[in-house]
Amino acid sequence: MKKIIIIGCPGSGKSTLARKLAEKTDLPLTHLDLLYWQSDKTTVEEDLFVERQKSVLRQGKWIIDGNYGASLEMRVAACDTIIFLDFSVEDCLAGVRERIGKKRPDMPWIETEEDQEFLEFIQSFGQTSRPKILALIEQYPEKSTIILKNRKAVQDFLNDIKPELF
Repeated sequence: MKKIIIIGCPGSGKSTLARKLAEKTDLPLTHLDLLYWQSDKTTVEEDLFVERQKSVLRQGKWIIDGNYGASLEMRVAACDTIIFLDFSVEDCLAGVRERIGKKRPDMPWIETEEDQEFLEFIQSFGQTSRPKILALIEQYPEKSTIILKNRKAVQDFLNDIKPELF
């Protein structure tokens, strides 16, 4: 586990897991949201976003947190480990609602209210994004894949991490 991607529905805790895993392993951490979003809630050009990702992928070891389906296969191809947080819609909605008003190191602004379009994306994630993620995982059977179904499973996974293995 030297090149790890953490994917899953928004609100599942990808960024939190990524931070905790980086602390335990000393692997460098990249939050895709910080490569894509600007502080004024606009996005960078797609070419720049892809180039920023490629720059990270060229490094010898890393943790990358985030989905971004258009470039996901590039990250899956480059990683050695996929961690998929495959949580229920209810858990993800609760996770998003819990972070409103809180400063986060993985986002360049503070969310101040619920975004209905974002909540609808979360509600449809299981029917739209999840099948694509699972199909992509199947295309790369040589990758070590860890699927965690809830917050307790994430905590158990973190508790089992041995820093000397990294």
